[in-house]
Order: sequence, then structure tokens, then C-alpha cells
Amino acid sequence: MTTVSARQPFAWDPAADLLSGPVGKRVTQCALSRVCGGCGEPLGRPIAFVGTPLERDRNAFHFPPMHAGCAADLLARLDALEPGSWLSVQTAGFEFVRANREDLDRRPTFEPNSLL
Repeated sequence: MTTVSARQPFAWDPAADLLSGPVGKRVTQCALSRVCGGCGEPLGRPIAFVGTPLERDRNAFHFPPMHAGCAADLLARLDALEPGSWLSVQTAGFEFVRANREDLDRRPTFEPNSLL
């Protein structure tokens, strides 16, 4: 397992700001191929998600699944930009949920099924 160092994470646009979030097609690729959004390598367990406290409370994360080490590295980088705004959770599995036509937020979400 590789960690996300100073380079842009796998699911993010290399030319974009880290806070702009991941690219939609890469998010879907991470979900369907079960690869890490940080390093692009296959996922094992535990699976980690990085998000806001609101995402944790709703159990619906927008950032793709990651290895625990990759998530910790991304969390540290995000915390340097916006201290205290981000957290990480670990799970054994997740559901990938695509937005409905009626949803205001059209981004897909990841719903961990058992937090560790």
C-alpha cells in the first residue's frame, strides 16, 4: 500500500486544488473497481473515508474509499488547509450510492456499513 504524499491523490485532478474535491469519473472508478482514491491500488480492509463531521453524521461520504494510510495522509493535508474541518472513519465495507434525478446534490456518496 502506498500513501498519498505531496502529489495529488489518484481521484483528484492533478492540476486542481485539493479542496476542489475528486473528479466524478475517478470516484466512480474507485467505487466499481475497489481501488484506493489516494494511491489507485486495490483496496483491502479496513477501508477508510475522509469527510466532514456532517458527512459522518449522515453516514454519506463524497470522497472515495482509501487505505487507512492514504486517508491519514489526505486528512493531514486537508487539516493543514482547514484545521478541524475534516475527519476519517474506518469500515469493513460500504455501499456506493448514485444520486437520483431529484437530489439537489448530484454527487455520488459512499455509505459505510459498519464503522470500526
